[in-house]
Amino acid sequence: MTVLAASPLWYLSRGSGVVSLLLLTAAVLLGVASVRRWSARRLPRFVVAGLHRNLTLLAVVFVCVHVLTAIADGYVSIRLVDAFVPFVSSYRPVWLGLGALAFDLVLALVASSLLRRHLGRRVWRSLHWLAYASWPIALAHGLGTGGDFGTGWMQLLTAACAGAVLVAVAWRLVPVMRGSLVSADSP
Repeated sequence: MTVLAASPLWYLSRGSGVVSLLLLTAAVLLGVASVRRWSARRLPRFVVAGLHRNLTLLAVVFVCVHVLTAIADGYVSIRLVDAFVPFVSSYRPVWLGLGALAFDLVLALVASSLLRRHLGRRVWRSLHWLAYASWPIALAHGLGTGGDFGTGWMQLLTAACAGAVLVAVAWRLVPVMRGSLVSADSP
């Protein structure tokens, strides 16, 4: 029986996927904090916004490393087109398709942010709601394709990221819910 040894690219792909999850989670949390106009005494809002932008760009770099190393590693057959076109891969088409969809949404977020001044605030904000879709889609991709999910540390890490984002989204929606309750009670 021959056992294939994992290549350094396989480890880099897995590691960059985990780092991407952490960075994207932090970016979502900081994005929600920016929308809620949160700031700490020693951390002004413009610092939170700048950190959000820079963490997001760093996350995109790690996602690109994740994608490129997965393609370059010969362990499974993943083509470049599989990274951009959802659900066309011959290897785990649903789970890789979710990854491609999340990647496309993140690229749309980055592009809209780079073009923000040309799009206008209303269009940019509408497009930025894609973040609320891309994060859970990326999480589902990791759950479905990541062999590490069976390990306790990855389950704990995933649960912590999911819990943090759920709490942040609930915190984000409180004013929206409160506003709709007030307007529903108003004559």
